[in-house]
Amino acid sequence: MPVFVVETYVVDPEKQREFMSALKDILEYKKANPERFKEMKSKKIYSQMFGDISGRHIEMNEFDSLADAEKYLTRTSKDKGFMKLYQEAKLLLVPATYSMTVWTPVM
Repeated sequence: MPVFVVETYVVDPEKQREFMSALKDILEYKKANPERFKEMKSKKIYSQMFGDISGRHIEMNEFDSLADAEKYLTRTSKDKGFMKLYQEAKLLLVPATYSMTVWTPVM
């Protein structure tokens, strides 16, 4: 059964341009190193337009199973190149707005 690792956060309004650049760098790194991210079936990134918390971003990462998600998270946490890019991007967020959850489909 597929699982989705969902990350939500708010980007500092003054750092939007920097964040988009950092996000592009991360996506380019993933594209250049597909073997390091092989368990991820898909990735979607959304920006909330209105309602609830304005400026919130949601990243949905799809995996075939929880085991595949765990393999991916373990491998990427040890990937120095990826972690450097990831940590730089996280510095551009509004403090205490980041969360990571795991979702499964019900239908």
